[in-house]
Amino acid sequence: MDKKDPFVLRHLADVQPELWWLDSDPLEPAPHSALIGDIGADLCVVGAGYTGLWTALLAKERDPHREVVVVEQYETGAGASGRNGGFCSASLTHGFINGMRRFPHEMAIIERLGRENLDEIEATIKRYDIQCDFERTGELQVAVAPWQFANMAELARLRNELGDSVEVLGREEVQARVHSPSYVGALFDPDGTALVDPARLVWGLERTCLSLGVKIFENSKVEWLEDVDAGVRVHTPYGAVTAARVALGTNVFAPLVKKARKYIVPVYDYVLVTEPLTPDQLESIGWQGREGIADSGNQFHYYRLTNDNSILWGGYDTIYNFRGKVRREYEFNSETYATLATHFLTTFPQLKGIKFTHAWGGAIDTCTRFSPFWDTSHQGKVVYVLGYTGLGVASTRFGAATMLDLLDGLDTERTRLAMVRKRPMPFPPEPFKWLFIRITQAAIVYADEHEGRRNLWLKTMDLFGLGFDS
Repeated sequence: MDKKDPFVLRHLADVQPELWWLDSDPLEPAPHSALIGDIGADLCVVGAGYTGLWTALLAKERDPHREVVVVEQYETGAGASGRNGGFCSASLTHGFINGMRRFPHEMAIIERLGRENLDEIEATIKRYDIQCDFERTGELQVAVAPWQFANMAELARLRNELGDSVEVLGREEVQARVHSPSYVGALFDPDGTALVDPARLVWGLERTCLSLGVKIFENSKVEWLEDVDAGVRVHTPYGAVTAARVALGTNVFAPLVKKARKYIVPVYDYVLVTEPLTPDQLESIGWQGREGIADSGNQFHYYRLTNDNSILWGGYDTIYNFRGKVRREYEFNSETYATLATHFLTTFPQLKGIKFTHAWGGAIDTCTRFSPFWDTSHQGKVVYVLGYTGLGVASTRFGAATMLDLLDGLDTERTRLAMVRKRPMPFPPEPFKWLFIRITQAAIVYADEHEGRRNLWLKTMDLFGLGFDS
């Protein structure tokens, strides 16, 4: 199906460049004032997305008397935390295969910690009555070509040996769950993924933090960090926070610690949302288990049902702009939306004629190992975590807990992990970075079009531990 086909494009006629999650939601909290003047704190958290809010919440749970201040350059959840697909995965390594390639000797521990982390998120949501449409539906990793299905039995064996409980489904079994003619099989993980409304989750974390005594300042971009005797002074345009410890959760935005900048690049990911399905349309696709779904290509789609039975459909294209520019105008991409619509109708041809109502994009902070990394600066008084690569809804809590361990000088199971102690390989400088990424993207497309066979370029990347398989 040609993505320029007028038949396809008609499905996009009414699309609006808006976040579906923010469409007239009454649960959105009132804004917070900017930071004016100088204040003190035990802990200053920079960034009011998932990482920052989990850090503040966990810090107060560990020590209710700790003075915690959160400083945000825009508004709470304005970045990736409020615009993702709402897949809350137990994986801490952007998928099992990626983790096995990089941390094979630790994966039993990492997988267990990931499951415990997801359990703790569910418990926190219940404990504080966070209304975020949390559904622990599990996930289907579907194969849409025989080569994608070929190794699923071996993958299931490895995962189950390390404590997971996944099941291989054949063509008839997976199509009985979700009626798509493109499916040739699947790997079903019944409890390793939950679905959430990501904006409501971030707002719920915000309300919880406020109830525990955390102070939040919005529209207060941190300009620089100053080392002082009592700790670190965090400078904003109209004020400053002097804190004994500082946790940085800046995600895709330029790191405040200069040495971190070489490790991450921003790539843009895009999403479409349909109008709500009618009962007949819903019956035509099945999907009674409401599982999250992702296909198994190197370039993959992720999709899910929302609480009103619209379908959120995203992924596949990831776009890097020269010099890693992050701009608002990059958040809408008509060509990518045409590609996504084409692939949607291939997956669900029975839904032809359905309208897409919302479309948006957002920048993801990625690193060469596709999973988060940690480091310290300012003599250990500052800690940061970066590089989630789009699978951060759940892993940000783990990232936050690990930051607090490092700031508090604790020797824990988390801090002993090689994935915490070691940094990824840095990206080369421009223009080599742009060229490196474009060549790699072309090689990934080639692999998907040739039964997953990795060419010399990707094999070389594998040799250096870069991978680039998702």
